Amino acid sequence: MNYEDFIHSAGSESGPPSDLSLPLAAMWWEKKGDWHKAHEAAQEAGSVEGDWVHAYLHRVEGDDSNAGYWYTRAKKDKHKGTFTEEWEAITRALLGD
Repeated sequence: MNYEDFIHSAGSESGPPSDLSLPLAAMWWEKKGDWHKAHEAAQEAGSVEGDWVHAYLHRVEGDDSNAGYWYTRAKKDKHKGTFTEEWEAITRALLGD
């Protein structure tokens, strides 16, 4: 799936495509505006990629301390730009786009 198809599916489907990884499913739910489902998928992932998404979600939530913990686990620096920019950067990276 490419980035444009991912965006389209989030705008037109009621659930994420079944072939998405849990970190991508989390980003899909975040795009839909469902932080809680996104958080559940990121927690369930149990991977560095899931930790990166988890960090982003806690940054969005405003919990910088918790976000910092997850950025460290993901071996990523805290994003300095907007949430939109970070969402796109993570999603593109996870898609390999």
